[in-house]
Amino acid sequence: MAEPSSNQVRVRLVTPERTLIECDATSVELPSKSGYMEVLYGHAPLLAELGAGDVTIHGAANSVSAKEAEGAESDLRYDVNWGFVEVLPGRVTILASDALKPEEIDVQRAEQQLDRGQKMWLAAGDSEEAYDEALRVIAEAEAKIASASGAEKH
Repeated sequence: MAEPSSNQVRVRLVTPERTLIECDATSVELPSKSGYMEVLYGHAPLLAELGAGDVTIHGAANSVSAKEAEGAESDLRYDVNWGFVEVLPGRVTILASDALKPEEIDVQRAEQQLDRGQKMWLAAGDSEEAYDEALRVIAEAEAKIASASGAEKH
């Protein structure tokens, strides 16, 4: 694979089931467990845990997926849920448990997931683990709903 042009970072987004995108980009915004971060070319090496939210790939070009960018520069967005990101000065590898294009999200199912998470939260009692799991389910559902509606969640 060719090296990215100057000031471009190579971005790869994969799940256990598929590779969603591999392209050069000017920057990548992604949800870490502690909040959103932006990665530019030359970023210091970093390994972080992903949260739930949108990955936005700015200035995407030279996509291996002809359906995505077709060689033209554009911004691409994917809803991701949990996983890890490895950042190197010229490369970002996003390993997500689940990732969807906004148009692939089943909003009705996400709303049911949100309702289930809220019920889990109310039933958690004194269990810290139950609260953590309920908050994870709620965050994932809210991120899917916001992504499908096109809302920015920063």
